[in-house]
Amino acid sequence: MTEITKEQVLTKLKGVRGPDMEGNIVDMGLVSDVFISDSKVYFSITVPAERARELDPLRAAAERVVKEIPGVKGAMVALTADKKGASSTAPVQRPAAAPSHAGHSHAGHSHAGHSHAPSPTQQRPAAPAKSGIPGVGAIIAVASGKGGVGKSTTSVNLALALKANGLRVGILDADIYGPSMPRLLKMSGRPQQIEGRMIRPMENYGMKVMSMGFLVDEEVAMIWRGPMIQSALLQMLREVAWGDLDVLVVDMPPGTGDVQLTMAQQVPLAGAVIVSTPQDLALIDARKGLAMFRKVEVPVLGIIENMSYFIAPDTGKRYDIFGHGGARKEAERIGVPFLGEVPLTMGIRETSDAGTPVVVSEPDSEITRVYRDIATKVWSQVSASQADTSRAVPNIVFE
Repeated sequence: MTEITKEQVLTKLKGVRGPDMEGNIVDMGLVSDVFISDSKVYFSITVPAERARELDPLRAAAERVVKEIPGVKGAMVALTADKKGASSTAPVQRPAAAPSHAGHSHAGHSHAGHSHAPSPTQQRPAAPAKSGIPGVGAIIAVASGKGGVGKSTTSVNLALALKANGLRVGILDADIYGPSMPRLLKMSGRPQQIEGRMIRPMENYGMKVMSMGFLVDEEVAMIWRGPMIQSALLQMLREVAWGDLDVLVVDMPPGTGDVQLTMAQQVPLAGAVIVSTPQDLALIDARKGLAMFRKVEVPVLGIIENMSYFIAPDTGKRYDIFGHGGARKEAERIGVPFLGEVPLTMGIRETSDAGTPVVVSEPDSEITRVYRDIATKVWSQVSASQADTSRAVPNIVFE
């Protein structure tokens, strides 16, 4: 078997143009250290955080040319974000105690020491109660500051891990523009309409699933503005016969746009889980996501560090290809739980691409144990929060 060398890989990568077609990604210093194990090649490409989604074709091109090298069995290429956008010590904005008017933010303006504090009769009215989903015990959002961090794969495996831990689980693919659940769960077809306007969700691996990908062909470009997105999302939540579920996991699109605000403002979320690569939470993008959930008073259940480290399958040696520990440090800094580290493995990617997530295809593996441990921590927080809420409401007994 011909040995594959780093020099071969880098030479091939010099044929990939950098962002904006300037130079090549090797000479521009965008390629991380190249790791080769069992004829598979692993590396990352550093790009500006705000352009991560736009530059995914660059990642795909790099992966394609490496696979052309004789003897290469596979390649795993990730986009990692440039840290220039934010300082790791920048303070996180905390929401004001009083809710802000829609469209007018008072974040960062303290009224302490002012003599014109509003009287009780001048207090802003309480926000209307958020309408839940009949039969659904808790709704958990899985979010990220930007694309390319493995959020959807994490959402699927977290949902399946919650199910493996004994819960009744559903998953909603809330990424209207780029739904991925049909592929990740190897599902096709159209949901059936039942009584009224209700539709029956699709089901696989014992889990109920709903996605725009079941309703619109994969090749169709979605060109929808905010109100249409909001309407579609609420229909997929409230006009689907979910049945009795302990938890509904919502795979959010990356960023802080219309879907995130709709979910946070109109749906009683039990909490949000943030997914990050090791470097991600040093960036303003991820902090925006955390700040948004806090501002709308959605509890942040914790942070997961995805692609945390790599264990070479041939030697068992650990490599921190994309850095390590950034998410844990950020969680400690802002005072939210750190849920765990998910390693980078070819197996997670291969099972995701095949529509057989690792939690169901390799139920006894170490990776599955990691996901189930994270699921246990998440559900423990949700259960504790629900118990606190029930204790806070007095029972009135007439004798």
